[in-house]
Formats: sequence, structure tokens, C-alpha cells
Amino acid sequence: MSFLGDSPFATFVADAFAVFMFILWFWLFITAASDLFRRQDISGVGKVLWVILLIVLPYIGIFAYILTQSSGMAERNRAHARMARDEIRQIAGFSAADEIAKLDRLKSQNSISAEEYTRLRARLIP
Repeated sequence: MSFLGDSPFATFVADAFAVFMFILWFWLFITAASDLFRRQDISGVGKVLWVILLIVLPYIGIFAYILTQSSGMAERNRAHARMARDEIRQIAGFSAADEIAKLDRLKSQNSISAEEYTRLRARLIP
């Protein structure tokens, strides 16, 4: 006799929960692994040890990585996004000055309000 009994609904709920837990683990694994491999402050040996821990003890390894390294994960994510944005601007040929000039033009044409102008301009100036 199984723990869930013979109910098809209970079996479905258990299967759905198992799939959800796998997707959650996979998402956390990808997040931790991408952060780990982008880091410059950990040596190759440290990265190998983290990968072994992530693979051998999947949930414990991911939770340990998030608990011990989470303070820098958000900062590294923001820095990576900022770097990507700057590269796109450099390739496309747009700079913050070009964008501010566009905002000035939109404000003078009354296409945007003064509040919108200050909010968008503050976003452009780091």
C-alpha cells in the first residue's frame, strides 16, 4: 500500500510537486552556476569545488552557495547588466548625452511631462 493511496488526484499532485521541485532546482542551479563562472575573485580550484558540491549534493550545494555568496550575487548581476548596456550603447552609437538631448526635445515639444523628464533623466545619469 502506497503512502498516497490509490487516488489518481493524489498521484497527480505528488507528480506535479516533484516536477515543480525539479524546475526550481534547475533554475537555482543555472543561477548559481552562471554567477560562479562569471566571478573573477574565485580561482579555478574554488570553482571546481563549488561545481562538485553543486552536482554531488544538489539542494544542499545550491542552498550553501546562495547563503554564503548571495551578498555579491546581486551586485555582480547589476555590474554585468550595466556592462552589457554600455556595450550596446557603444555599438549602437548612442550615449547618455544623445538620450538627454532627445529628452530635452520631447520636453520642449510637450510630449512628456516635467516629472517624466526628471525621472527618465535620472535613470540616464548614473
